[in-house]
Amino acid sequence: MQRLALRPSSEPDVDPAGHRITDAVVASFANAPDPRLRSLMTVLVRHLHDAVRETGLTMEEWRFAVDYLTRTGLTCTGTRQEFILLSDALGVSMLVDAINHEAAGATETTVLGPFYVADSAVMPLGADISRGLPGTPLLVEGTVRSSFGGPLAGASVEVWQSDADGTYDVQKDDGEGYALRAHFKTDGQGRFHFWSITPCSYPIPNDGPVGDMLAATGRHPYRPAHVHFLISAPGHAPLVTHVFAEGDPYLADDAVFGVKPSLVRPFALQHPDDAPAARRDGRAWRRLSYDFALNPTR
Repeated sequence: MQRLALRPSSEPDVDPAGHRITDAVVASFANAPDPRLRSLMTVLVRHLHDAVRETGLTMEEWRFAVDYLTRTGLTCTGTRQEFILLSDALGVSMLVDAINHEAAGATETTVLGPFYVADSAVMPLGADISRGLPGTPLLVEGTVRSSFGGPLAGASVEVWQSDADGTYDVQKDDGEGYALRAHFKTDGQGRFHFWSITPCSYPIPNDGPVGDMLAATGRHPYRPAHVHFLISAPGHAPLVTHVFAEGDPYLADDAVFGVKPSLVRPFALQHPDDAPAARRDGRAWRRLSYDFALNPTR
């Protein structure tokens, strides 16, 4: 009988694809007390290591990736969240949104975006949130109801948007404070309305690492015109969504993949004489109407 030749003990046990490294890292999580964390870290490491193997990642590319993430973190400030922007531009934000939100009769959700501010002013219904900024006046009106019931009185309606040039207040360093954002409370019939100015399509911040990624991959940075909403009411899941302007050229090519057909509405042009008496100033204006539905948490 022919004997098998044994490999000398001095010869290294070759693992060219590094699977033993992956197995060792996964095994290091075995004693994690939180089973969900253990599962998340295991899946993350296996997919991350597989991506490195599949692409044959070079040392130069690995160093570039580390530097890129470092620059992304350093770009973040109190008013700019570059990591959220990166998640948005890679479609991760909308994927997480899709996995975690089934409409089930409620208004569809979309990304929060990097420009949300939690402490915007509480304003009365009918207020003008434009703070005198130039632009075509826009009346925003609608209702908030439960997806399995009637109107929701006293619901919180948070709104924010860009100005007529596509810039958010937090992107400016003018010392003037917040504009084009506010909190409202619905009336007894679940209704709300306020005045603003008409937003336009705009580029996401592209002067940092996310902009570098878009330029390097031949992508544009533009989002279609929209108004953000964060709506909440007791006993119901909060709703984070936008309403997009019908006819905007970027509806089919949103840089953060956030457009859903149910969230598109006309920002309908109105004749100057049709404005409420207190708002008549000879200018044409626009009207946006949308009725929101929230899912009960039960």
